[in-house]
Amino acid sequence: MKRTVSLLLSLAMLLALLAGCGGNTTTSNNGSGGDTGSDSTTGGTHQSIIRMTADSTPILDPATHSGNSSSIAYCNLYDTLVFPTFDGVEPALAESWEPSEDGLEYTFHLRKGVLFHDGTELTASDVVFTAKRLITIGQGFAYLYTSTIKDVVADDDYTVRFILNAPYGPFVSTLVRMYIVNEDLVMANIADGAYGEYGDYGTNWLLTNDAGSGPYKFKELVQNDYFLGERFEDWYQGWENENAPEEFMIIYGNEPATVRTMMATQQLEITDMWQSPESLTAIEALDGVELASYSTRLVQNLYFNCSKYPTDDVNFRRALACLVDYDTLIEACFPGSQQPAGPVSMQTAGHVDTWQPKYDLEQAKEYLAASAYADELDQIVLSFSLITENPALEKLALAFQAACSSVGIKVEISNTPWTSLQEEMTNPETTANVCTVNSGPQFNEAGATLESQFHTKCAGTYENCNWLNNQELDAMIDDAMATVDDTERFAKYADIQNYIVDEFCPSAWIADLAERVGYQDSYIEWPAGEATKNGEFQAYLMGYPFYMPDISVYVNGK
Repeated sequence: MKRTVSLLLSLAMLLALLAGCGGNTTTSNNGSGGDTGSDSTTGGTHQSIIRMTADSTPILDPATHSGNSSSIAYCNLYDTLVFPTFDGVEPALAESWEPSEDGLEYTFHLRKGVLFHDGTELTASDVVFTAKRLITIGQGFAYLYTSTIKDVVADDDYTVRFILNAPYGPFVSTLVRMYIVNEDLVMANIADGAYGEYGDYGTNWLLTNDAGSGPYKFKELVQNDYFLGERFEDWYQGWENENAPEEFMIIYGNEPATVRTMMATQQLEITDMWQSPESLTAIEALDGVELASYSTRLVQNLYFNCSKYPTDDVNFRRALACLVDYDTLIEACFPGSQQPAGPVSMQTAGHVDTWQPKYDLEQAKEYLAASAYADELDQIVLSFSLITENPALEKLALAFQAACSSVGIKVEISNTPWTSLQEEMTNPETTANVCTVNSGPQFNEAGATLESQFHTKCAGTYENCNWLNNQELDAMIDDAMATVDDTERFAKYADIQNYIVDEFCPSAWIADLAERVGYQDSYIEWPAGEATKNGEFQAYLMGYPFYMPDISVYVNGK
């Protein structure tokens, strides 16, 4: 989210910083230096850099975080065994793999000659170290593996076996989130910590360094300001795209006026996805700027705390789901999006349509009358935690508050910074009755959403703050994830989605988000933007729309 004191830290200072970080300080056609934002239509040149705003500066340790800006950094700084495609995965560090007949082991055969950023070779030992480090630390994407992986073994330098506790159908797909780190480099930089002989497992050092082999490597980081990465010339895949940016920068801040100014002066190539519809309209009007629309399979959720009075009653929750004016909110706050029919994005493999509530005051009253709290509605005060930094969500909260008032329910809205809200969500007692957060799958299967948002093992995160904690539902999810046959597993996903909606209604799913950003079409070529211009709507995993090797920067304009 944007800084408390927005990115308006003196535009002149910021422009100087961006020009200085770029490595390719350019000159305009009249010979004056430092104009990195010259209009390419008049003969000016640009830096070979992609600069984008985001909700935070990234945390560079892939064992500790899983947020948006961190995911962008991870997929560019680190490599994975497999790489996500639109409909599955393809080989990456692993040239091939095969499961055992019982589904309890997966053997991966690694490419030879892959170099880390320090010039040492990546081997099976690094994969073993990465998996065990991730599971031991237990943060970020670790939940995908903590109950799944029993052991990881290096059979030789280029063969690694994952031994599972039980069959896990989507296991290979989850590996797009296991970012391989350099064992020797991490261990050379450990400090005192809670992990015995491993000290702090290098977590402090990785706050301002990387230990990857990916297409880009760490160059500079100022926390709560910006991150800068530079191209790794010895990347194992090579640089077929010679116009790929030499550097990329993630800038912390989304204040609309600043973002528009930076786009107008070509000091920014891609905006963040949190710009309001009004801001995007103004940005699109700039010369050479277009809007791109894509999906990272995010759903805007209105979560209900199922363990807290009065949202612990299912009919009360159903009533709240009927007090959301979905069509109006989507048009006003989330243009181009659709109302979901259930918890799983329609762009995700295994999604099925379930009950789709509509804005209906009379239906809401009927549900309230059937609830355990029908006789005390005038005494109820619902707490609603709102992320401070997103103005679109404020519109949503105020509209919901007004609808609740019309049926006699009072709603108190609390503006909460994102970091504080995440802390609140770690405990059912401090989690509000209602909060709104968007979340999506970390790999392309419905089970990814079902597990992260509804399994008890994931409770207390921003994705799983409904505190449903139902053992029968846990067992259904576990059974589906253990099913190796794709057809059978997807049928079980369908049953679970219907069960969640019919029995619990733990959320109101407001929008299957079409993420919209502005970008400099006059001098960059970006796959998500090209798809939008061609009338296509593409779905990615979080972070991967901004995979820098696929983006081209034309320093003299297209």
